[in-house]
Parts: sequence; structure tokens; C-alpha cells
Amino acid sequence: GCPCLAMAGTNRCLSVAVSIALLLSPVLSFRAHAPATSLVTVDEAEAKNRPVSKVITLLKDMLKQLEKEAEEDEEIYDKMACWCETNDKEKTKAIEDAETTIAQLTTSIEELTAGSARLNTEIKNLEKEVAANQASLDQATQIRQKQLAEFNGEEKDLLESVSALKAAITVLSKHHSSSLVQMPRAHLLGVATTLSHELQKHAGLLQGVLSSKDRRVVNAFVQAPEDYFDATPTFKQSYAPQSGEIFGILKQMKETFEGDLSAAQKEELANQEAYEQLKAAKEEEIAAGQAQIDTKTQELSSTDEKLAQSKQDIADTRAALSADEQFLMMLKEKCQMTDKEWEERQKTRQDEMKAV
Repeated sequence: GCPCLAMAGTNRCLSVAVSIALLLSPVLSFRAHAPATSLVTVDEAEAKNRPVSKVITLLKDMLKQLEKEAEEDEEIYDKMACWCETNDKEKTKAIEDAETTIAQLTTSIEELTAGSARLNTEIKNLEKEVAANQASLDQATQIRQKQLAEFNGEEKDLLESVSALKAAITVLSKHHSSSLVQMPRAHLLGVATTLSHELQKHAGLLQGVLSSKDRRVVNAFVQAPEDYFDATPTFKQSYAPQSGEIFGILKQMKETFEGDLSAAQKEELANQEAYEQLKAAKEEEIAAGQAQIDTKTQELSSTDEKLAQSKQDIADTRAALSADEQFLMMLKEKCQMTDKEWEERQKTRQDEMKAV
């Protein structure tokens, strides 16, 4: 609108009034100074020049100009009013949409934040479970390695003992039906040494296996292997029972060691099988737990990414909302001012047209 339009209309009225005065001034001046005898002549001149007709024509032209300006002003106002209405509707809808989007994003952010916290907790718990299963497997592996080392040592000792006893039995069996005088001294000492060593080495294992009588026989033989069997003919008959006692003790010890070795080997197989089952179960649990960790870690990454995007979106939407609200406020002020100016121009123009 133009705030000076009313002033311009007033000036235009003054200009027209001045023009009318100028047009009428010759007539008025002539009538004022003309003698009465010339009035007929004056009327004829007025009829001829008709300055009043010119005034009427000027007023008509002015009215047309006012009407034209009114149409042009109304066309501009209509465009401005359309612009105001269109932008008002668009911004109002944009504000409503932004408020709806902010509400949705707020809910989404709350859900994503809760989801992120839940996934972090679940991942930590899974990591603890995997670590516990791994620690359990490591501990079982250490125990298994210790068991295996102990078994290997025990098996080696028993195999050596069984082998030594077999050798001693073989030596004695060769001379079991003949005089020990025929047995080389070194062989006899070897049997005694083997017997003494095994008794000391496996004292715990042989506890309750050898009787007191067996131990007395062994001690007598170990202390004096050469004197244990007298080589004189008067004692030849006593050799067989004495030889048989030592031979029987050696066999009993060998069988005891072989039985213990067999039991140790069976226990080792059972321990190994139990360990393999435990290992397979723990490795399966660890793999399953790690798979869940990987899946939830990817889910967490996606959730955190969506959360960050939602936070950015809500910040952008709030900024756009603020700008739209400010624009709408200024739009309403401007359009209200335009309406007021339009009404004032309309009133002024109507007054001008009435005056004309």
C-alpha cells in the first residue's frame, strides 16, 4: 500500500479546483466588468466558449482516472491478499507438520536411547558369559594338562617297573628248577636290586599287597642275596621253596603294577573323553555367545546411528519450526497492515469520487 495515497488524492483535488478556478476566472471577471447592455453578448460568448463544459469534462476525466486507479489498486491488493493467504496456509501447515515430526522424533529418540542402553547391557553380560566360559575352558585345559603330565609320569614309572620285574622274573625262571649256584652273581644281585628299588619306589601302592611274611622274605633276600640260597647239597632241597617265594612275590608285584597301570590308562581315557566333551560344550557356548555379541554389536551400531540421525533431525526441525513461526508472525503483521492501508485508501478514494 501507499501511505501517501490519501495526501496525493487531496493534492489532486486541489489541483482540479485550481484548474476549475482558472477556467471560470475569465467568465467571472468579464461579468463583473461588463456593462448591462452587453449581457446578451456575454451569454452568447459563454454559449460559444462553454468553460463550464470544460470543467465537467475535466471532472469526468478525473473520475475515470480515480476509477482506473481503484481497479489497479484493487488488483494489486487482491494479489497481495492471495499471497498472504497462501503463505499463511503453507506456513501454518508447515508448523503443524514440524510439531508432529518433533513429537514423533522425540518418541523415537526415547525408544532408541532405551534400545541402545539395553543392547549395551546385553553385550556386556554376553561378554562376561563368554569370558567365564573361556576361563572355565582354560582352567579345564590346565587341569587336563596336569592330569596328562601326571599320567605320563605314572605310566612311565609303571612301565619301567613292570619291565624290570619281567626281567627279574625271566632271570629267576631260567634257574627256578636248578641250583642258584648256577646263577651268575651279577644276575642274582640285579634281581635283588630291582626288588629293593621297586619296594621303595611303590611302597604306597604295595601297601596291603605284600604280607608281613612276604616282606621278611624280601628283606632277607635283599640284604644277602648270595647267602639267601646256600649252595651246599644239604640245602638243595630248600632252594625250590625259597626260590618259589621270591618268584611269587615278583609276579605278584608285577601283576599289581600292571593292574594299576591298566586302571590309570582307563582313567586317563575317561579324563580325556570328559575333557573333550567339556571342551566341545564350552567352545559351542563361546561361539554362540560371540555370535550374539557380533549380532547385537551390529544392532547397537545401527541403533546409535539412527539415534544420532534422529537427534540431528529434531534439531533441524526445531530450527525450521522457529524460522517458520517467526516468518508467520511477520507475515500476519504485514498482511494486517496491508488490509488496514487498503481500507483507508478505499475510504479516501470513495470520498474523492463522491466529491467529484
